[in-house]
Amino acid sequence: MELEIKNANKRYEGKVILQDFSLTLPERGVVCFFGPSGCGKTTLLNCIAGLEQLDSGKIAGVQGHKISYLFQEDRLLPWITAQENVAAVLHGSAQHNAEEAAEWLGLVGLSGEEEKHPDELSGGMRQRVAIARALAYGGDLFLLDEPFHALDEATKQEIITVIRKNTPNALKILVTHDSEEAKSLADITYVLSGPPVRIMHTITKC
Repeated sequence: MELEIKNANKRYEGKVILQDFSLTLPERGVVCFFGPSGCGKTTLLNCIAGLEQLDSGKIAGVQGHKISYLFQEDRLLPWITAQENVAAVLHGSAQHNAEEAAEWLGLVGLSGEEEKHPDELSGGMRQRVAIARALAYGGDLFLLDEPFHALDEATKQEIITVIRKNTPNALKILVTHDSEEAKSLADITYVLSGPPVRIMHTITKC
């Protein structure tokens, strides 16, 4: 799945976010959009996801592919447990879904927390549940919007390893303003400024 953004234009709340923006992304691996808060990274990600429409231009290569979006907020359902939040995106039997959800929670370091509701978990733990849910859902394209902001450094590195190991054939687009995250996870980093979004330079991991 090669993703192409071509002559994209987008205004948001009267501000020009994208102006004739073009970029072609690879079929797999990790691409990072790195830049300061407010430069337009999240709007660009939302346009790729189809959550916001371009004013003009096109985004090709997304149609027909499964997208898993990990938002800045955990967006967990507060009335069900951590395990049930992960199981909600699975499509097997209730028992199979519960067992698989427990396995995903174990991979992100939450064994023993399965029966807790979101309000019983710390912010970092809720974010890990959201990561487990995104991985359980799977996809050809993972959109990761500041996914590690609530995690300490050691946990972050562990989760980065889990994501890489469990999504080998997917394209991951990471949005961050943390240079260490970009360095740890990305194969290609686009350093952005804006708005409107501009690519200042590109860093490719050797």
